[in-house]
Amino acid sequence: MLTLSGLQPLKTRAAIPHELHPISHCFRRPSLSFSTVSPRNRSNGHRSLCVRALDAAQPYDYESQINERFERSVKLRIAIVGFGNFGQFLAKTLVRQGHTVLAHSRSNYSDIATEIGVSYYSDPHDLCEEHPEVILLCTSIISTESVLKSLPLQRLKRSTLFVDVLSVKEMPRKLFLQNLPPEFDILCTHPMFGPESGKNGWAGLPFVYDKVRIGSEESRVNRCNHFLDVFAQEGCRLVEMSCAEHDRHAAGTQFITHFIGRTLGKIDLDLTPINTKGYETLLNLRDNTSGDSFELFYGLFIYNKNALEQLERLDMAFESVKKQLFGRLHDILRMQLFENAEDLEAPQSSNGAVEESPKRQ
Repeated sequence: MLTLSGLQPLKTRAAIPHELHPISHCFRRPSLSFSTVSPRNRSNGHRSLCVRALDAAQPYDYESQINERFERSVKLRIAIVGFGNFGQFLAKTLVRQGHTVLAHSRSNYSDIATEIGVSYYSDPHDLCEEHPEVILLCTSIISTESVLKSLPLQRLKRSTLFVDVLSVKEMPRKLFLQNLPPEFDILCTHPMFGPESGKNGWAGLPFVYDKVRIGSEESRVNRCNHFLDVFAQEGCRLVEMSCAEHDRHAAGTQFITHFIGRTLGKIDLDLTPINTKGYETLLNLRDNTSGDSFELFYGLFIYNKNALEQLERLDMAFESVKKQLFGRLHDILRMQLFENAEDLEAPQSSNGAVEESPKRQ
């Protein structure tokens, strides 16, 4: 029969604090282990156990590291609404990290969902009745409002966290605040990468977020942090920024990039035997932006109030460079024109003979 009589801790370099006493913590702390003692303690007919305290030999913050790992291991129940290329792209990482992923989309992606390990629901009512903790909107910018309004919110838990991943931020923020009950949490995010730029991993890539409305309860705060940790674990550079500030920056960093890339796509650029690094950069820019739908490009323009200003600045800059080029060309042509005129109008002598023009130095 196995008893705890004669239970004695082995000596270690440091004493075990009272709150870590073996008897009170032996069945719930991963840092304690049990082993049978030598036969000399079996004289009473019972086998005894000794507790080997591992904490004493660990760094002082060992317990905090264990707690951090535990928190990071929490798995979420995430429903992806809009299971196109980007939704599938995110789903693969979510599944790999061990989260439960559900999906719904207007098109039938059930076969792809099965391959990835995602439960697919063709009816949004069925999806919401599964009570996901997080609703992740991966729709296009243009269709976000209609999709949001089509969801049966009454079938969800009242504290559900809504997250978007759109390339514009003020627009979804406004839609969420206008259409979601006040009990729902709102997190606006923008993973500034996609299936092409993030195909080799997300390490170092920026992930922008704004905690628009998160309940004060510890469980809701933790849930938001656990979702953000999905991207932190992949090595993303998390940047907390207001939606308004994001759109100001994105009008220059993203809209202009897409505009230039699509403009280059209208030119028949191709690889040559004498490519420069700069030229190859232009080709990569063209390929990366032209692969996205025009709907995305249009959304970047129409739903970011700063985009028009950037477009006007770009147009002014384009005209300024043209003016500079043609202005220099006009000066050269004007100089050549007057030189030719002087040669044709050589002076004549009194007897009518044409005098030879002096040679220019």
